[in-house]
Amino acid sequence: MPIRRFTLDGRAIHSLDELYDLLSILMDFPGHFGRNLDALWDILSTEMEGPFEIIWRYADDSKKAMPEDFDRTVALLQELQEERGDFKLQIEP
Repeated sequence: MPIRRFTLDGRAIHSLDELYDLLSILMDFPGHFGRNLDALWDILSTEMEGPFEIIWRYADDSKKAMPEDFDRTVALLQELQEERGDFKLQIEP
């Protein structure tokens, strides 16, 4: 099965709400997505069929706009990468 790639533009992500909006659209999240980091983990770790990759371009722009939330989100995605052999995270400054 080919890898599905989802590209985030950090220039357009200034809050967790904007991130959740974008991920929900790009990845076609179910309606019950709870719009918090625990719910994001649940969706990505159990409901997303792999293989898939998230590419976060212009990530420095997001980090400047939402430093703590950015770090927490990236930590979650890095943990997911360690847990799932069919997920890859690519952060581009």
